[in-house]
Amino acid sequence: MKLLLDENLSPRLMASLSDLFSESEHVHRCDLGSAEDDAIWEYAKSQGFTIVSKDSDFSERSVLYGSPPKIIWIRAGNCSTEEIEQLLRSSVENIRNFVEDDEETCLLLGRRPPKRQ
Repeated sequence: MKLLLDENLSPRLMASLSDLFSESEHVHRCDLGSAEDDAIWEYAKSQGFTIVSKDSDFSERSVLYGSPPKIIWIRAGNCSTEEIEQLLRSSVENIRNFVEDDEETCLLLGRRPPKRQ
């Protein structure tokens, strides 16, 4: 699975997730660090990436234009890079199914609220 991590996600995720997403990139490594969303969208589309972002802009764009590219929208609020890593790791099967599904355009991933006792 080829994920393209948006600039609002840490580039450190590339190394920590390389065992699951070895073909993935971060926008900074593609010279798209401060690029407009259009440029990131077109790059992901032409290179076969799924965009991963904490920003709603890409999910809104997927409603307008469909896919490709597909969008993984992380809705986890303020959280650490390690929490994002664990969220992606625990969702790897859902991500795989999403990427392979021709109908779906946007996958929403979020933290589960703590259980009450």
